[in-house]
Amino acid sequence: MTAVRLRDLRPDDHDALAAGLGDRFVRTEVPQIRAGGGDVLVIAEPESDRLLGSVALDRVVPARGQAEIGCWVRPADRGRGVGTAALRALAGRAFAAGLARLELITHGEDPFGQRAAMAAGFQREGVRRGAAPNPDGGRDDLLVFTRLATDPPGPVARALPDLPGGELTDGVITLRPLTVADLDFYAALHREADVVATTVPPVPPSPAEMRRRCGWAAANWLAGQRADLVITDAATGTPAGEIGLFYQEPPTAQAMIGYSMLPAWRGRGFPTRAAQLVALWAFAETSIARLIAGALPTNLGSQRVLEKAGFRREAYLRSRLPGPDGTRYDDVQFVLLPEDVVDRLGL
Repeated sequence: MTAVRLRDLRPDDHDALAAGLGDRFVRTEVPQIRAGGGDVLVIAEPESDRLLGSVALDRVVPARGQAEIGCWVRPADRGRGVGTAALRALAGRAFAAGLARLELITHGEDPFGQRAAMAAGFQREGVRRGAAPNPDGGRDDLLVFTRLATDPPGPVARALPDLPGGELTDGVITLRPLTVADLDFYAALHREADVVATTVPPVPPSPAEMRRRCGWAAANWLAGQRADLVITDAATGTPAGEIGLFYQEPPTAQAMIGYSMLPAWRGRGFPTRAAQLVALWAFAETSIARLIAGALPTNLGSQRVLEKAGFRREAYLRSRLPGPDGTRYDDVQFVLLPEDVVDRLGL
């Protein structure tokens, strides 16, 4: 992680800060933050004193021992641990001064800020619904991360780590994380009638919901809730489908997978390959000890996919899934254990 130094703002910092945070922030909000008992500091390189960003302590409430902390890093200097180092340094100062609780608030579509927060020891605590106006005239939810003076040092542990090298591949397909850039593909996939029919619940998502699923995919992954992946053709990089791992039961180390394919890419064995890649990653890189998947009794194709991937039929769950108009569907459940993967691959 890059070493940084926190120092006071100088007049020659104005242009660089205004370019990233806006002139109003530098001229108006910085004095307001200081008047409220907080401070805004420059993040600088220790030797050259080059400005890397800024970090702030705001909304200080001494009676509650609480304040809000925030960080901005110049785009060219992101990805080197600058924000994490600055947050750790300022948090240390704040706790030494007597504060007991720090909040860091970031947008759900800002994985860089979330990574910096978690690496600095801030835990995701919740969602503030409609907390920020957006350019479209609506309001966006924000994520709240917190760190207490009594929290242990070091980064927050993650239940679902990043993929090694950022992707999984077997040479035929490649799996990569879903992002907001995949919105058009995602919308096309979830307009398919049979994809909607096998979704829980079987209701097509609204445009806003599809935008949120793509935009917040990284946040959900970082939180350890789910890993949403795009199945692509390894030769061309063309999106062909999706597969998701849903970590519903961390206390029992059980997770679930689900997948969908565009019609043009069906019949090539891509879902089976995707399920195998996800299973290998989950069993090798996470604490997951049991993978489950379900299929409608009439969906023999999906059942064959799971069987080819090594899953074993385990149960027939009557009236488990919601259907249209208040109806209920039965669910055929399959399971895969680490030893099943070992047996299948001959390891």
